[in-house]
Amino acid sequence: MRLQLDAVASEALSGTVYFEIGDQRWGRDGGGVGRGSGGALGADGVAVEVKRAYIDWIVPETDLKVRMGIQGIALPSFTSGTQVFDDDVAGISLNYQFNENVGLTAFWARLYNDNGSYTTASGRTYNNYMDNLDAFALLLPLSFDGVKVTPWAMYAAIGPNSFRGTNPVAGNTNWSNFAGLGGFVRAGMLPVNGSMRKDGSFAGKRWNLYGDAFWAGLTGEVTAFDPFRIAWDVNYGDVRYDDSRSRRHGWLASLLFEYKLDWAIPGLYGWYATGDDNNPANGSERMPTLSANGTNGFSNFAFSGNPYIARDTVLGRTMVGTWGVGARLKDMSFLEDLKHTFRINLIGGTNSKGMAKYISAGGTRNGAWNTLTGANSAGVGMDPLYMTTGDTALEFGLTNTYQMYENFTVMLDANYIATWLDKSRNVWGRSTLNGRSDQVRDPWNVNLSFVYSF
Repeated sequence: MRLQLDAVASEALSGTVYFEIGDQRWGRDGGGVGRGSGGALGADGVAVEVKRAYIDWIVPETDLKVRMGIQGIALPSFTSGTQVFDDDVAGISLNYQFNENVGLTAFWARLYNDNGSYTTASGRTYNNYMDNLDAFALLLPLSFDGVKVTPWAMYAAIGPNSFRGTNPVAGNTNWSNFAGLGGFVRAGMLPVNGSMRKDGSFAGKRWNLYGDAFWAGLTGEVTAFDPFRIAWDVNYGDVRYDDSRSRRHGWLASLLFEYKLDWAIPGLYGWYATGDDNNPANGSERMPTLSANGTNGFSNFAFSGNPYIARDTVLGRTMVGTWGVGARLKDMSFLEDLKHTFRINLIGGTNSKGMAKYISAGGTRNGAWNTLTGANSAGVGMDPLYMTTGDTALEFGLTNTYQMYENFTVMLDANYIATWLDKSRNVWGRSTLNGRSDQVRDPWNVNLSFVYSF
């Protein structure tokens, strides 16, 4: 449940606070306090979260708009939705419209800071030292008759202790800086399994300097030939640390064609993203991502796309390391207030098959301590499924939305993915994720949402 309260003093000044009660599974206690609590007998879980809290104001005698606080920030995309950054974050955003054709948006976001301490080998403890992650971006939206184009660029400074917390000194320390972090950043800002030598053993180097990350993109759409619509999105990203083996860089491009009919919007689309080569010592050739926690327009299940229930990201949080082609019928309507969207996607991996041996070995290989045991080990630098050039998936999805009342929506979402992973011995044949019983099973999901909004 989400509740947004707006306090509007004037057109030039307002404040917003946005509360959320997160996912609660009926019958699950969840510990009584925190996310997911309060679903068991007796209820009374403490689970109210502050999703956003910010103020909006306009600089006097100008048209410069300012937003300060915890807010939703997303990089632009006219195709699938951004694959780099879309999430709630603390920061300041500025927006200025020069004229009806040219605008400018800038933001500073503080993703992490002051989250713990660590102890050196000599026993000295550092608190909140070089542990910030700050992002700065510029967007230049251009809008003309029948054409919209937005070039953008973003830089992030990554403190070597941004995610370290109180992790130990001993052991493999090459990715221990990220030890306390899960989710998008841990998967999107590092190579698979962190920093490794060419034989797959850990480099074991601890970072001491700030990392530098840079992204640039160009996205746009052409609607001048209505009812035709053409949209594109091209992105490049590069993140470097003082250990060159931890570098991650690559690009992703997508293209969308649509034709608007009275009863539906048929569309054809495709994307390609660079993948890793077979040398772990030179880092990763996949585009880095910070937190693409938005709604993917190409997939409700394979990637991060479900707007209501988080039963998605089966193949990946983003589309990096994959290619795909798809077709959809969007917003089909044969009855009043009832819409359907059907999609089919053919998805493949762009990562080298040679990387699989560093992931599916498990235990000790060439003297390396390796916790990864298969294509979906959920390790550092990995999306839910690491797809090589020998892996393919075929996704079918049907989303049905019924506007029962003006403020009440019922959504039925059904998805199925047929998967074919390369089970040869040199790829995933040695996977030990489930021991000797390792199997490949097709994921599917059916969910029903009741949404009241006002």
